[in-house]
Amino acid sequence: MLFSQAIINVTNLRLRTYIGFNPEEQRKQQDVVINMEIHYPAVKSFASDDVADALNYKVITKKVIQHVEEGRFQLLERLVADVLNICMEHPSVTLARVTIDKPHALRFADSVSLTLESRRECNTNDKE
Repeated sequence: MLFSQAIINVTNLRLRTYIGFNPEEQRKQQDVVINMEIHYPAVKSFASDDVADALNYKVITKKVIQHVEEGRFQLLERLVADVLNICMEHPSVTLARVTIDKPHALRFADSVSLTLESRRECNTNDKE
């Protein structure tokens, strides 16, 4: 059986952080909702059923939580880029897409969100 890429989705990770450039936003934490999509070749983990051969999404998520909750960001673009970089840290990740929503950022909208994506070529050793 052929598998191309495994896709891990972390859906609606709800955190609080300082986000914004207005004085009120810099004094009070706001809610953000993070969605991450992470692609990686998982052929070895399918075959072995060994956690050592899989991408550990819990480790990635813990790094994201720490960075977001301890950080201060003026722009949503910076926050999304930082989270995307954390998702791409593991060398086996081939693609990551991060969307972060800032609920209630606009008076008549449920949310404002920004999405960024990064990809790298697969290593020839990962293709099977």
